[in-house]
Amino acid sequence: MVAAAYEFRPGRAKTDLFSALLKARSEFGGSKEIIVDGDDRVLTYNEIVRASFALGSALTNFTEKNENVAVMLPTGAGAVIAFYALQAYGRIPAMFNFTAGSRNLNAAGRAAEVKTIVTAKKFVELGQLEPLISELEKSFKIIYLEDVREALSLKDKVAGALGPFIPTFFKASPSYKSPGVVLFTSGTEGDPKGVALSHENVLANVEQVRAHIDIYPETDILFNPLPTFHCFGLTVGAVLPLIAGVKSIFHPTPLQPREIAHRIKSTGSTILLATDTFISQYARAGDQGDLSSLRLSVCGAERVRDETRQMVRKKYNIEILEGYGATEASPVVAANSIGANVPGTVGQLMMGMEHKLEPVAGIQSGGRLYVRGPNVMLGYLRSSSPGVLEPPKGGWHDTGDIVTVDTEGFIRIRGRVKRFAKVGGEMISLAVVENCASSVWPDNMHAAAAIPDPRKGEQIVLLSDAEAVNRPDLLAWAQNHGVSELSVPRKVFHIDEIPVLGTGKVDYGTVTKLALELSGAKAPDA
Repeated sequence: MVAAAYEFRPGRAKTDLFSALLKARSEFGGSKEIIVDGDDRVLTYNEIVRASFALGSALTNFTEKNENVAVMLPTGAGAVIAFYALQAYGRIPAMFNFTAGSRNLNAAGRAAEVKTIVTAKKFVELGQLEPLISELEKSFKIIYLEDVREALSLKDKVAGALGPFIPTFFKASPSYKSPGVVLFTSGTEGDPKGVALSHENVLANVEQVRAHIDIYPETDILFNPLPTFHCFGLTVGAVLPLIAGVKSIFHPTPLQPREIAHRIKSTGSTILLATDTFISQYARAGDQGDLSSLRLSVCGAERVRDETRQMVRKKYNIEILEGYGATEASPVVAANSIGANVPGTVGQLMMGMEHKLEPVAGIQSGGRLYVRGPNVMLGYLRSSSPGVLEPPKGGWHDTGDIVTVDTEGFIRIRGRVKRFAKVGGEMISLAVVENCASSVWPDNMHAAAAIPDPRKGEQIVLLSDAEAVNRPDLLAWAQNHGVSELSVPRKVFHIDEIPVLGTGKVDYGTVTKLALELSGAKAPDA
């Protein structure tokens, strides 16, 4: 498979998201099959554009231009069409995380001044979300796609029929600098913040990823089980394949490892979007050969363990490209690539980006990473100041991560500033603690938390789903491998399951609460 490397062209990002979709349809052909839904329904560019115009026209009856409108749907054609339907008529999709709970969603809605949620009755029923909807109905107007489809007016049907042929007559033409989508942080450290991304932010990141990782529209098939409320699942999993002409297979949840492994085989998918947690589950659940069509997996959101990398390479010969991102950067900041894949790093910075490191007290190697570039957000929206955009100072986004950058530009993540514990006067990375546990029990998940210690400031507690987990084995491993004993957790607990967010990341907010409960310790503010 030989193709010229895609050239990074930032000028392609200077348009709105719906216009970019129309351009891709023209480039690759309206009859090209581009999306396969969770029920194996296949959609062409023409069908997506037509449905977007019809649905978008209908939604204008319930929404105002430039209004933030929540989309609460699983990964699939429905979410993509709702996203572009709002884009077509100058509304701004606000992607709601349906796993976040009513409190966080109410806070997210306040931050972005959301009045209306678009969802589907079938999704609510299958997801058993009726209690959540009952709570949300107190604050938001709920619009069901099934009701909208049944009530399509002649105007809506005309928009669907003629919009694809004379789009300028129907569609809005927002500035590429204006908000194109609002996503939300997880809310594990307080109320979730809205992250306003411009059309240019998202499309610039699409251009950056295409230039960084070779993708072939003629032969590649991308498998995306990640939620569209997660920026990785939205930008790389939904927008990028549409813009790049790559057929994509959507799966409504990442939490079905056996079904996903079998579906990857049946669809002949060649690229998988995943996290370390998810790909290790898929690799274990799959039968021999189930993932053999994959040529690479792009993993983000959490560190890829050496054990995971070795397992998928040995069992399926899959290359894992670990990357690093933040919702605030649309989301991809750095990634490894074929031919420049350095395990233990998250690769090199995306083209068009720059970085700086600021020193952190108590940490000798590396610094706090700040990034700037065309993919960095317009700003935050906070529930304490609804609708007020808070732009990053000087365009620099503070990632909150401690990193080192080598002479070739490869970035190593040492941990989040908030995921260091001060033990005996030294800063200890909780990620190192987890890495030690993974080395002793490679087939299990582990999560470390720092909780108050009356004598040493903080103490480290490890939670693990390994039944055999114990402190003496960890201490012996640390001593044999030259790891400071301060990195050995004071207390170790076995739990049935490590809590995970809908994005695939470990839910450290819940982990810390469990660590406090199991240790019999008091919370800092208690």
